[in-house]
Amino acid sequence: MVFEESVVLSVPFDEAVAEVKKSLAAEGFGTLTEIDVQATLEEKIGKQIARYVILGACNPNLASRAIESEPRIGVLLPCNVVVREAEDGILVEAMDPGIMSTLVGKEEIRSVADEARRLIGNALSRLSGTT
Repeated sequence: MVFEESVVLSVPFDEAVAEVKKSLAAEGFGTLTEIDVQATLEEKIGKQIARYVILGACNPNLASRAIESEPRIGVLLPCNVVVREAEDGILVEAMDPGIMSTLVGKEEIRSVADEARRLIGNALSRLSGTT
């Protein structure tokens, strides 16, 4: 089962994070959270990993429609986007919002998930131009 879409960028890590936020914003997504997994693991358990950030992206209009249709959907929000160092560059991985409709099984959620998938796909396509 594919649960994400990804692109590889060949820009410095911090620039990649900024570009991801900018590309998501162009599609109506704000960044609600930014979790520095590398720093957290180092601080909490002394584990060292490559740079790894999880961005919690939210499109307020889509979130509102989803929550109105199914209040429990909040456990699947926001859409997570990972920016991480990989051998071949900076990997950007975005959760496939279609997972929401698969898990919930409501037609109203399917239309929201389809729109979110399209918008996130647009953001990733835009990023492909920054490599």
